[in-house]
Amino acid sequence: MSRWRLCGHDGRGGRALALDGARVLAEARGISADEALAALGDATGPVLRVGEGVAARLPAPLLPETGQTLPGLSQAAPPDVLDGWTRLLLIGLSEAHPDWDGVACVLTPTLSHWVHLSAREAVSCLSFLTPRLVAALGGAEAADADALADSLSRPERLAAHLRAAEVAGRPAALTGHLLGAELAAARPYWLGQSVALIVPAGGASGRAAALEAQGVPVACHAPGTLIAPAVAALARLVA
Repeated sequence: MSRWRLCGHDGRGGRALALDGARVLAEARGISADEALAALGDATGPVLRVGEGVAARLPAPLLPETGQTLPGLSQAAPPDVLDGWTRLLLIGLSEAHPDWDGVACVLTPTLSHWVHLSAREAVSCLSFLTPRLVAALGGAEAADADALADSLSRPERLAAHLRAAEVAGRPAALTGHLLGAELAAARPYWLGQSVALIVPAGGASGRAAALEAQGVPVACHAPGTLIAPAVAALARLVA
């Protein structure tokens, strides 16, 4: 198998992999993708840059046509953009479960993306600032289940719910109300669908339980488990 490298920004910082075909030889991190790539030292081979290039307009195949870059994905209406690393994780999900169609919810440090997947294509997406709002308002990592259910059923009262939680000093309720409002707005994506949550271990923040309470089949995937199948698919393009 041929040696190659992959680098990009995974939402937390620069990340780079040295690979032999589909096998990961080394991994490095840095402030930027280039810094992470340099930290691989004497690793050699062509570089696939995640997040560079012109974003593909949805609907679009998850796998690009060439192996030089992995651009993000964009949508005209409503306006939205999925970064290259999110696309990488979606490729991994599609490769690991090739016959699966449904909706993936990808949680990043600042955004949550709901993406309709079918036949290894991203059909449409809807993204939310929920993680960023939780951090800005001082919400807790875990979501209060009652607050979540309240805003899921009455999202029009979100601003009032948030103020009441703020005055009462209930950070878990702040998170619950924000998540409930997100789920209410995303209802057209998850209603009647199978949902794959791509979230760090322990980071489902009540999403899985709330969706399961609505009768939605949910499977949770740690991002790290999707890197290997994504790399295996991309290696075929680089070779």
